[in-house]
Amino acid sequence: MNICVFLSAADLDDRYTVPAREFAELLGRGGHTLVWGGSESGLMKVVADGVQAAGGRLVGVSVEFLAAKARADADEMVVAKDLAERKALLLEKADAVVIMVGGTGTLDEATEILELKKHGKNTMPVVLLNTAGFYDGLRQQFQRMEDEGFLPVPLTDLVFFAKDGVGALAYLEESAGLR
Repeated sequence: MNICVFLSAADLDDRYTVPAREFAELLGRGGHTLVWGGSESGLMKVVADGVQAAGGRLVGVSVEFLAAKARADADEMVVAKDLAERKALLLEKADAVVIMVGGTGTLDEATEILELKKHGKNTMPVVLLNTAGFYDGLRQQFQRMEDEGFLPVPLTDLVFFAKDGVGALAYLEESAGLR
């Protein structure tokens, strides 16, 4: 399965990097392909290293203004002209999406895939990996949106919140009929 992972390129502390590496190793051992932003820095590097070390493939989609930070030894690397094209290419190459911890770029990617799902323009499974409770506030906001009628479909149809990488991967593999 090609799993697109949206996540930070920032250097983060162990409460985020250790679970990220564990999830990456699960992906690699499971024979999955990581589709990611292609960066050789921060949490993106941690996840790519973990997937690759465990035998998984790496498919990166960088963007022109960040191409100098792209991973040289990825199995495949595409350079998009801008962020909009990058998001489209990431989703085009994916069978499923996992949203890990990140900043505004990750939040932008997350809301775009959920908006596409809401309108039936994308049906792939989406997981928010809620490492260290990072997305507790977002989950609460999404629940409020559902409760107050802002979501035309149930939140559970849009996204699965996973506490850890084992739960995230189990959900994806079950959704794909691999379990």
